[in-house]
Amino acid sequence: MIRRFATRLISHIDGPLFTGILVLAAIGLVVLFSAYGGSQYDRLSAQLRNLGLALAALWVVANIPPQHLMRLALPLYILGLVLLIGVAVAGDLRMGARRWLNLGVTSIQPSELMKLAIPLTLAWYFHRHEASLKIKDFAIAAILLVVPVALIAKQPDLGTALLISASGFFVLFLAGLSWKLLVALGTVVAASLPLAWHFMHDYQQQRVLTLLDPTSDPLGAGYHIIQSTIAVGSGGMVGKGWLNGTQGHLDFLPERTTDFIFAVFGEEFGLVGNILLLALYLLIVGRGLIIAANASSLFGRLLAGAVTLTFFTYA
Repeated sequence: MIRRFATRLISHIDGPLFTGILVLAAIGLVVLFSAYGGSQYDRLSAQLRNLGLALAALWVVANIPPQHLMRLALPLYILGLVLLIGVAVAGDLRMGARRWLNLGVTSIQPSELMKLAIPLTLAWYFHRHEASLKIKDFAIAAILLVVPVALIAKQPDLGTALLISASGFFVLFLAGLSWKLLVALGTVVAASLPLAWHFMHDYQQQRVLTLLDPTSDPLGAGYHIIQSTIAVGSGGMVGKGWLNGTQGHLDFLPERTTDFIFAVFGEEFGLVGNILLLALYLLIVGRGLIIAANASSLFGRLLAGAVTLTFFTYA
């Protein structure tokens, strides 16, 4: 009886994919412990708690029938759009950006909701028009994508806007957007880059310039990139060993527990570790695409494929 109950609990979870995610999470905890200097157990406990909550959420979502997800798609999109408009009208101004909406009891960032709503809504829309997809359907889907992306970019939050654009584009691509339109779209985007540069804020332009040439400001904006490069390079072939990194432990990497934690991993586990980690990511992405290809409905294929490719983009 217990065995049957356990089987029912995990029947909707793909074994290889779940195993890959668990291994990746375990690696993250190990590296995070090192980044904290082998101490600060309270922070590690908080990460373990968050991981437990994430796994619980994974199980809940995995057991939601696709039909129910389709019913949630449009209400989530409308709610997210209304909240984004609320941010534009009456959002909290923090550090020059208007991204948060104060609801009295708490503050929320509606752009996070759109990360889920966009692929859900576009997959639902294409599923409804599966029998006769036409150019106008792709145009309507593009509008559904562009409106929230424009509101998010105006906050300004260019990073989130680009990531949501990518998730929406993946749905359009997987739905069968023609190569001719893709080439035309790519041409338009490339041609509009100089114009987009003109409308970017100064700090956004500085981030792009620093990414291209961090040595232009080695003690300022480019410091993190330079130090992370040194850390990864000093790891050599097999690394310095767990807890033996110097760049992170000697505070040369200020953001070693967040944005630049890969540098900690690269320094301690070397090129071999980096290759194995990237291979693990590719295995997870590959398994996700296999699941998408074997889905029984267009909605399932588009949603699984878009989520997988979005995960790849984030990684």
